[in-house]
Amino acid sequence: MSRQQTWSAGSERIQIFKDLRVPMRDGVELAVDAYQGEEIRPRPALIAMSAYGKELQALALTMPPQRRPSPMWDGCIEAGDIARVVREGYVHVIGDVRGTGDSGGVMIGNYNFGGVSQGQDLYDLIEWVAAQPWCDGNVGMIGISYFGSMQVLAAAERPPHLKAIFVSGGHFDFYETTYHGGVMWFMPRAAREGRGGDSGIAHTNVRSRMQEVHAPEELKKLVDARLRDPDVAAWPNLVHVLKYPKNREFWFDIVMNELDGPWYKERNPITLAANIDIPVYLQIDQGRGWTVDGHIDLFNVLKGPKKLDIGAYPPMQSRPWIEEHDKMFRWYEHWLKGIDNGIMDEPAVQVFVEGTREVATGGQWPPRDIEYRPLYLRPRRKLSQEPELMGPEHAAPDGFYQAPLTVTDQVETISWTTAPFEEPTEMIGTGAAHLFAEIDQPDTNFILRLWDEAPAGKRQLITTGLLKASHRELDEQRSTEGNPHHPHTRAVPVEPGQIEEYVLRLYPFAATFLPGHRLVVELMCNEPMADEHNALLPPDAYHLPVGRPVTHKIYRDAIHPSRLVLPFTKPRA
Repeated sequence: MSRQQTWSAGSERIQIFKDLRVPMRDGVELAVDAYQGEEIRPRPALIAMSAYGKELQALALTMPPQRRPSPMWDGCIEAGDIARVVREGYVHVIGDVRGTGDSGGVMIGNYNFGGVSQGQDLYDLIEWVAAQPWCDGNVGMIGISYFGSMQVLAAAERPPHLKAIFVSGGHFDFYETTYHGGVMWFMPRAAREGRGGDSGIAHTNVRSRMQEVHAPEELKKLVDARLRDPDVAAWPNLVHVLKYPKNREFWFDIVMNELDGPWYKERNPITLAANIDIPVYLQIDQGRGWTVDGHIDLFNVLKGPKKLDIGAYPPMQSRPWIEEHDKMFRWYEHWLKGIDNGIMDEPAVQVFVEGTREVATGGQWPPRDIEYRPLYLRPRRKLSQEPELMGPEHAAPDGFYQAPLTVTDQVETISWTTAPFEEPTEMIGTGAAHLFAEIDQPDTNFILRLWDEAPAGKRQLITTGLLKASHRELDEQRSTEGNPHHPHTRAVPVEPGQIEEYVLRLYPFAATFLPGHRLVVELMCNEPMADEHNALLPPDAYHLPVGRPVTHKIYRDAIHPSRLVLPFTKPRA
């Protein structure tokens, strides 16, 4: 039963309609709260929906925004600044998707309700909101990350009253959100289990998709097969999840699906985005390349009015989320209130360039003309524009041995460095790393990071690339120079002792290397738990380490031209 409350802070008063029940077409009811000004009258509405619990989002009224590494930072408070939304003249509607929080129904698997798409529920909710006496019929959506993905799923269903969306930090290709280059990333565990700086899913009726579609005997065989992966078997939490999935059903499903395929494709918003014709603003900050990647992919698919805004490092916004609100309200002022504020006269793409700290603008991604040029790995840990002339008998390979983290805390790295840049050198786009490597095991991880190193030694991450060695197959139809793609639909063990070419995709970036700075490329198979970059991320934001001892030899000679292929911008007129 709904109830009305009033929230006051000084002279500001907000009317809150709690626990409104919204009927879905199949009879399930969703629970939402509606926040609006003291005077009840029709206004445009901004809807925020997630599985994290609307009561958690209400903390935006009482908790000052926290930045990493504050211990109070909670990655799931993502629905936006409620007080400001109301102050700007909107109704802020925050609700629970089915099977979570105060809503009815069941949630089965990620982004799916077991036959009822989340987009269908969002359609019903949007049309219900538009019909309420406190809404003027103009509806948008709000929220970062999970909330951003929900916006795309909603827009793909084309509800008549959804006039525009503003997506910040969404996750779209769900396989790439969880397996970076085939290497498992732990941060989705936090959002689903509630750990490491995230409150997680507000479980009420959540079930595993794997347990729904597989008989117990069949599922046990699949679990036993997954536990034969040495990386999984060496990590206690994964063993525990696979043996005891209760209350961790979503994370269990992800761990059990280590290859891309239908399980991920059916819940990939990018595959649905061709249906979207309303205005879409896409905003993402640099530092988490797979989310930048997804926003670019989505931008390229959209047919209607659109913007792509790639912001500055660091990658994690405050919680409660407040950043980008100025841009969001300009967007909705134009599309929901009909005010011509000039936003559509501005370039479609704007990208913050690290180093010069300027904004590059254009009509597409990348916003400037580029040419791909190589930087070759050379002996004595050098990166050079010129390839190595000696063969492997003289230019002996570099290498490193990594013991499992069960027996050591030491993460081994190897790096190569350019000479100091003599003039500002700008790069914008994706990139590639071609590594000719020999390993003595059937599998390993290749984790590569590019840094901008200042003369005094301070470093900033520019981009990353990851590839599980057994996922080295390329999608030849999609791959181009400097922009490789891997299908990740099967794992092919490596023949120990054989030299293979591994092509890593470097996530999109924009940076200018200033005079005196160096480009440093760093390679490892595990990653440090805390460094200049990871300290800015939540505690669970690392990748599954290699669970076996591996010796890596990196060849960079006349026969094996290991190199980076990077997007240098062409000189501007």
